[in-house]
Amino acid sequence: MAEARPARRRRAGWADPLFRGGTAVVAALVIATVLGVLVVLLKDSMLSVRKFGFSFWSTRTWDPVAGEFGALPFIWGTLYSSVLALLLATPVALGIAIFLAELCPGWLRQPLAFLTELLAAIPSIVYGLWGIFVLAPAVRVLEVHTPEILRRTALFSGPPLGVGMLAAALVLAVMVIPFTATVAREILKAVPVAQREAAYALGATRWEAIRLAVHYGRVGITGAVMLGFGRALGETMAVTMVIGNNPQVSLSLFAPQHTMAAVIANEFTEAADALYLNALVEIGLVLFIITVVINGLSRLLIWRMGRTKARPMVATPEVALAA
Repeated sequence: MAEARPARRRRAGWADPLFRGGTAVVAALVIATVLGVLVVLLKDSMLSVRKFGFSFWSTRTWDPVAGEFGALPFIWGTLYSSVLALLLATPVALGIAIFLAELCPGWLRQPLAFLTELLAAIPSIVYGLWGIFVLAPAVRVLEVHTPEILRRTALFSGPPLGVGMLAAALVLAVMVIPFTATVAREILKAVPVAQREAAYALGATRWEAIRLAVHYGRVGITGAVMLGFGRALGETMAVTMVIGNNPQVSLSLFAPQHTMAAVIANEFTEAADALYLNALVEIGLVLFIITVVINGLSRLLIWRMGRTKARPMVATPEVALAA
């Protein structure tokens, strides 16, 4: 027995450094992968970078025949569709999360949570088919019946085609909802029960207690929303099938437009010459940079929110709810 103990101590002596080294290597693989992707994108887009420079980001012309390439229509379409999807999806996702975490009957909670998570597992091509056969005709009906006074504005101008920015934003919103709702639900479930009990002790209603719970978990909920935003930025197939794939910069919700991921998917196999191929790879580089910047800004926002000290609970629920 006494001989076994030194053996265990010897094994423990090298097991901890081995475990730390192994996990450090795995963590380093993440950094190496990101840097590797950046290096490959830079290397394979260098011809386009040298010819167009930063004007590639601000040029609207995309003409493979003439050898003129600009990424502005695709940058605009990607950001516009993603922001619209976020505006549409966030209230719905938060409503689902609050209902599941705070209000849902016990017998319905698990089936509804399962169905919400199931939406995230549906392939994007299926969403695209649903968008073509169901959503696009419905959007076209909406476009046809849009009042003429609204159609004269830049936001609702354009022919009633069905496919376009509005259809793409709606499809993206449906795809974003399960990610945001699932994470936000877990955040709300993690709010300490003492917070709710303190609100009830101050005379708060159930609605007011839920507001306090949402305020308590605002940092995590913001992270859930940004996770959905990142999901929307990189979506390809579903958006490609319903956005119309027309490289233009337009405010119109009805106009067919384009995204960075969609143009790569559509035209990569058609890139016959080196400049065309390098321009498509540079669009991938632009998408990579935009994604990194937006995620970095979101992490900075969450960090600043996390540093903000929570205001103390006070004697009246009205003052507490104003916090």
